[in-house]
Amino acid sequence: MSEIAHIAATLFKRAGKASRFVVAIAGPPGSGKSTLSAALHDVLAEHGAEVVPMDGFHFDDAVLERRGQRARKGAPETFDFAGFETLLKRIRAGEPDVAVPVFDRSMELSRAAAAIVGANTRFILVEGNYLLLDEAPWSRLAPLFDFSVFVDVPRNELELRLRRRWYEHGRSDEDAANWIASNDMPNIERVLTRRRAADLVVGAWD
Repeated sequence: MSEIAHIAATLFKRAGKASRFVVAIAGPPGSGKSTLSAALHDVLAEHGAEVVPMDGFHFDDAVLERRGQRARKGAPETFDFAGFETLLKRIRAGEPDVAVPVFDRSMELSRAAAAIVGANTRFILVEGNYLLLDEAPWSRLAPLFDFSVFVDVPRNELELRLRRRWYEHGRSDEDAANWIASNDMPNIERVLTRRRAADLVVGAWD
């Protein structure tokens, strides 16, 4: 059995007869959370699955500029936590057609209502850096998840992955290195050192 099939089988077993099962897929930047979420979605799609990315709640760059937080984009304080929490509560309540914003990295913008969680969607795969962060207000998310997965990747590998990511998005080697050192690595340390225990820990996903 492949690893993705094993993870899916674990979710099925834990979900039992529940009509809605909310899964947190957490990990530091560059760990492969989005890739894992997409792979699980493909396996679970016929049973009703949707990916809900935390990144859709990035504050816009213009907002971050006004708040003096542009250089820390991606830190916990640069997300609309209240909006994200409200969305998860609506999903747990089983509301029909809950609209989900999705972050478009090519434009560095969130697209409102870019996805829909229907009333019959059984598996909700929520992915994001800070889903298991043991800090207020993020710790309030704990009861909203039925199961949690943490993607654990060594720091040096994360740095290499992020260098590739930023290079592919048009940053120079020097600019990418500076951004990783000043922004990504502090966020990575926060995710790795201030997280709650996960139900399942997996390695890197490509």
